[in-house]
Amino acid sequence: MREERLKTAAGLRGSPATTLSAWRGRSGRRYVVGVHELAEPELNEVGEAVVLAVRRDPAGIGELVAVAAAGQSPRERLHGNWIARARHRGATEMHVHRLAETEAERSAIVADLDAEPSAANQA
Repeated sequence: MREERLKTAAGLRGSPATTLSAWRGRSGRRYVVGVHELAEPELNEVGEAVVLAVRRDPAGIGELVAVAAAGQSPRERLHGNWIARARHRGATEMHVHRLAETEAERSAIVADLDAEPSAANQA
């Protein structure tokens, strides 16, 4: 899996541009993500999405440390301990892919991006 940084134009009506990036899965599929600070309040606002925890090396290259699917219901949401585990592994950013419409699509994306699929990476 690898990140492909995207260039963004200025936001509409003078607002700051949203920081975007993209990740390629093992299948070669590309997933566009919004880049956010790895923070629990941000995580609570995610909704139905695929969430990637990312750390950066000194050269600024992103490394995926965890990936999980989040849903609308409280049972499907990611828990704060997911953030704690990601931070422990050095993550400082949360990349959010919101274009998967169903739980099955989100699960397939998690499997495509996760180098080592495990129950720990599933919300």
